[in-house]
Amino acid sequence: MVVTLFALCALVIVVSGARLSYYGDVIAERSGLGHAWVGVIAMASVTSLPELVTGVSASVIGAPEIAAGDVAGSCLFNLLILGMLDLLSPQPIFHRLKPVHTLSAALGALLLLGVATSILTAARWPAIRWIGYLLAVRSIYNYERRHDQVTDENVLAERYAHLSLRGAVLRYAGMAVVLVAAASNLPGLAVQFAEATGLDQGFVGTSVVALSTSLPEVVVSLAAMRLGAWDMAAANVLGSNLFNVAILPIDDLFFTGGPLLAAISPGHAVTAAAAAAMSLIVIVGLVARPPRLFGRVSWTLIGLIGVYALTTWIAF
Repeated sequence: MVVTLFALCALVIVVSGARLSYYGDVIAERSGLGHAWVGVIAMASVTSLPELVTGVSASVIGAPEIAAGDVAGSCLFNLLILGMLDLLSPQPIFHRLKPVHTLSAALGALLLLGVATSILTAARWPAIRWIGYLLAVRSIYNYERRHDQVTDENVLAERYAHLSLRGAVLRYAGMAVVLVAAASNLPGLAVQFAEATGLDQGFVGTSVVALSTSLPEVVVSLAAMRLGAWDMAAANVLGSNLFNVAILPIDDLFFTGGPLLAAISPGHAVTAAAAAAMSLIVIVGLVARPPRLFGRVSWTLIGLIGVYALTTWIAF
């Protein structure tokens, strides 16, 4: 029954996520906000809501390992999605992306290193992470405003002649509600399945729960890639990591056992630091744009898979 319900929720996420990417592309074009900013704010906030729901629920019931593991593990897996997109793309994805993503990845790495430091020092400072998130979003918006090129009006009119900005926003909101409703059920189902196997709670949060809450990012990014909206696909992933870091202060508010980061295993600092390292690998890919080694395999992909596999093994 658990597996069946999980599959049904996943199917709903696939369908609604594909439509969410389509309407997000319409909003980015018609509003003039740009794909990177729409991906970082609108798409990332929606696809990261399952992490928020899971973290708050885990904090309320006194399971800080699940809350922290979900955030850190989701950041880790989200960056692996970029490697997945690169593998599926006929041309290296890092050759297609705008420079603004370098800024997003760098800011994400800084915030994740801050989380790792807070875990090791048992620090509280939740407000700093929200300030960091807001400053990061503002920086990305300002950068894209200065460097983005406006789509030709004739091309825009032809591509989305049947849909107004208001209609796209309403449909986007509807798909977002459907996606979040389905995705919010995944962590509970994943935990039920994992508990039956007797796995450690921290490992469950970092792997099983994190993978389930990251399914919306996978679906939305793949759908955006199929639309040719490469920047929105990458921005969704990198923006989700920025938003995930901002979830921790909210989890801290609902946790009654003292500072959340002081109540969890130091092993989560390793996961957060590993996610920062994967962000640096993404930056190298965006700046150096290395050629592929063979087929569709690049050094960037090997680095992302290597760090993810090693960190998962350490967590296990």
